[in-house]
Amino acid sequence: MEEELKCPVCGSFYREPIILPCSHNLCQACARNILVQTPESESPQSRRASGSGVSDYDYLDLDKMSLYSEADSGYGSYGGFASAPTTPCQKSPNGVRVFPPAMPPPATHLSPALAPVPRNSCITCPQCHRSLILDDRGLRGFPKNRVLEGVIDRYQQSKAAALKCQLCEKAPKEATVMCEQCDVFYCDPCRLRCHPPRGPLAKHRLVPPAQGRVSRRLSPRKVSTCTDHELENHSMYCVQCKMPVCYQCLEEGKHSSHEVKALGAMWKLHKSQLSQALNGLSDRAKEAKEFLVQLRNMVQQIQENSVEFEACLVAQCDALIDALNRRKAQLLARVNKEHEHKLKVVRDQISHCTVKLRQTTGLMEYCLEVIKENDPSGFLQISDALIRRVHLTEDQWGKGTLTPRMTTDFDLSLDNSPLLQSIHQLDFVQMKASSPVPATPILQLEECCTHNNSATLSWKQPPLSTVPAEGYILELDDGNGGQFREVYVGKETMCTVDGLHFNSTYNARIKAFNKTGVSQYSKTLVLQTSE
Repeated sequence: MEEELKCPVCGSFYREPIILPCSHNLCQACARNILVQTPESESPQSRRASGSGVSDYDYLDLDKMSLYSEADSGYGSYGGFASAPTTPCQKSPNGVRVFPPAMPPPATHLSPALAPVPRNSCITCPQCHRSLILDDRGLRGFPKNRVLEGVIDRYQQSKAAALKCQLCEKAPKEATVMCEQCDVFYCDPCRLRCHPPRGPLAKHRLVPPAQGRVSRRLSPRKVSTCTDHELENHSMYCVQCKMPVCYQCLEEGKHSSHEVKALGAMWKLHKSQLSQALNGLSDRAKEAKEFLVQLRNMVQQIQENSVEFEACLVAQCDALIDALNRRKAQLLARVNKEHEHKLKVVRDQISHCTVKLRQTTGLMEYCLEVIKENDPSGFLQISDALIRRVHLTEDQWGKGTLTPRMTTDFDLSLDNSPLLQSIHQLDFVQMKASSPVPATPILQLEECCTHNNSATLSWKQPPLSTVPAEGYILELDDGNGGQFREVYVGKETMCTVDGLHFNSTYNARIKAFNKTGVSQYSKTLVLQTSE
């Protein structure tokens, strides 16, 4: 509750808190620091003189004053007064925008409550931003919040450091008890030595140090006095004004037509009303705690589902990569086959041309040697045959023998554009939450098994499923490839089917359902019972 005990201006614990008419609290010193002077025409006296004032505290019209805006630039000013200078806006440690005084307050040795307040001062609540003009009483016209002071005292005492023994001579030890009658804190050795539980001291009441510290601090506080009559204590409560009043206020007739009740009775009534309101708020707080538990469980579930979905995504992408690698191996095999074929054709042509060239060269050398012979008759006997062989060999070289039978280029072109387009279009199928039918369940093969003549099956919803399933329907055939029949309907995600035939093959499938309809069947699972 520490935030409830801190001033919205200074950010520290309230010091001498006062209650504004809007029910918010301020330190007296902070309230004085955020006072702003208003033009003479807007003073309470001029308002009452003109008949427009109806109370001691006059709230400024919202259309005449703009001190706060969610979208402003950090400055506030009087929008309706041409003579009023703009007042820069500051932020308190609690993040609330406040407005410093237009001029530094005069030096004074009086307390903030007793120091004189500039005439025609205006104060703006830093929490609800309601503005009001102070009357002649100034800050003394605001009631002091004694209850808040007491709560702060108890809170600070509960957070204070551990108390020390008051009777230790050298290094004081931590106190373990406090005697309410002696008003002394003792450690255990000093208590046994100086406060033995016998004789008159046996009747003294020893309490824990924290309790004793609080009881010591809880000295009778000043009774709350009337803001109009400082010497009078509050004794009655005005129902219309919703404020405590004193007898002198009633004698002056300020609440003559109002319903006035005893202060003690209204104190008990409002305590009862606050307790009842706290019961309702306690229920809401309990629901909020349960909701936070639900949200934390959702965080855990989201993390688990994320891990499961990532594993599923990695498996799917790995399957695509494996398929692509297999296709890559097939295409490389075709390229290698084409490569070997081209090399074989070229090498065969090289071998054939080499043999032919060797034969041609040999024929040419033989013919040259024949030409060198000087025997005409012998030359003429073989010349015709040689001439025919030369022409025949020449013709053989001219029939495409000198043309390569194979090109160096590979006449293969991989058409990968459809696959690249499919990869670029690869995306998640967003399951719409408005889809009325649940997603198809997934059989968990690692948990499905058979034993003797019984079969156990397990399934789950897909990781991306956003439509809850109200139940599942498990179907088996008759073991001979016949029609499927329902063997289980319910919310569980695991089922054991007994009484099956031995040495039989059963087909199983599962589907989910909700109020709208049923999902598609899962993949069929084949189960084999024992012999």
